[in-house]
Amino acid sequence: MLASAAKLNDWIVAIRRELHQHPELMYEEVKTSAVVRRTLDELKIPYRYPVATTGVVATIGNGKGPCVALRADMDALPIHEEADVAFRSKVDGKMHACGHDCHTAMLLGAARLLKERESEVHGTVKLFFQPAEEGGAGGDRMCKEGALENPDVQRIFGIHVWPFLPAGAVGSRTGVFLAAAGVLEITVSGKGGHAAMPHVTFDPVSAAAKIICELQTIVSREVDPLEPAVISVTTVHGGDAHNVIPQSVKLGGTVRSLTLAGLRFLQQRVREVATQVAAANRCEAHVEFPGNDYPPVLNDEACWHSARAMAGEMLGEKAVLELPPVMGGEDFAFFTQRVPGCFVVLGVKHDDDRPVYSVHHPLFTVNERALPVGAALHASYALRSLAELRGR
Repeated sequence: MLASAAKLNDWIVAIRRELHQHPELMYEEVKTSAVVRRTLDELKIPYRYPVATTGVVATIGNGKGPCVALRADMDALPIHEEADVAFRSKVDGKMHACGHDCHTAMLLGAARLLKERESEVHGTVKLFFQPAEEGGAGGDRMCKEGALENPDVQRIFGIHVWPFLPAGAVGSRTGVFLAAAGVLEITVSGKGGHAAMPHVTFDPVSAAAKIICELQTIVSREVDPLEPAVISVTTVHGGDAHNVIPQSVKLGGTVRSLTLAGLRFLQQRVREVATQVAAANRCEAHVEFPGNDYPPVLNDEACWHSARAMAGEMLGEKAVLELPPVMGGEDFAFFTQRVPGCFVVLGVKHDDDRPVYSVHHPLFTVNERALPVGAALHASYALRSLAELRGR
């Protein structure tokens, strides 16, 4: 399978670069979805569209027997690309900084590999091209719109590119792999006035600064040191002039835990600490957790065991790694809430000594040599899982 995927290298890379130049944010993946459907049409693979606004569910196989799903997300991020690549984003302020262009291209590569072997697909393989992973809970919407049904999916597999592993290496673990995650917004309101006369104001800037510091004590003083937890304030907006104390300051950030119960505890304490610290400074704090709380990504033991064995046979045992949990969030979790599944990371680190930039960074790049590996992993996992499910 890996040798067959390698022959598709230029084809997969060309799709990835086309998608990379035209990034689209969540639920706006119109051009991206069109590329997916154009490619599926060329491969004569039937599909259902639209699902969850811009999503696509394609089907390969004879429809008899078990059903396995493979998933790729399609949306980009509101980041202005700074990477010096010939195919950089043509859309100011938008970039595939999380590798979803790679995920989509790899799954299309797997679609071609599986279509060429459709006589070996004893069952059904569903291909999920999912919108809105970056906060829009597109995975949840696809599930609610029946993507896991008719026929019912019995296993699901997903891949995320990872710049911290050598190109082509694979990593994951049994149990919780990625964190439960939620968005945090706090508005601190006070009484503005002249900066030279702070005594006649209720300064929301000072109150906001104290809130930011105090929130960190929730993690350091209230959470078991052996239990991972994150509260990160990432945006601060307030004031427009150097000599004016503003009426309000807005804070934004994220809250994360390896369990939903842990996430709820952090959210409760954020609300309590923010409102009471604000009150102590004669201000008010309005706390919200907007958007979608993502549950943790839970890898089924049998699914990871199968994926690890398959990857080891394909790439060699040394290229398959057991990793600790990662505090990043992923809405693949909505699939693994409903069916057994496995989510793995695929190394895309460059072979030279250039700096490594994380996902969500404007200088993020990938080693495209890994893309055929991802396609082969997808296709091989599907065939292996169908065989294992038939043997139960």
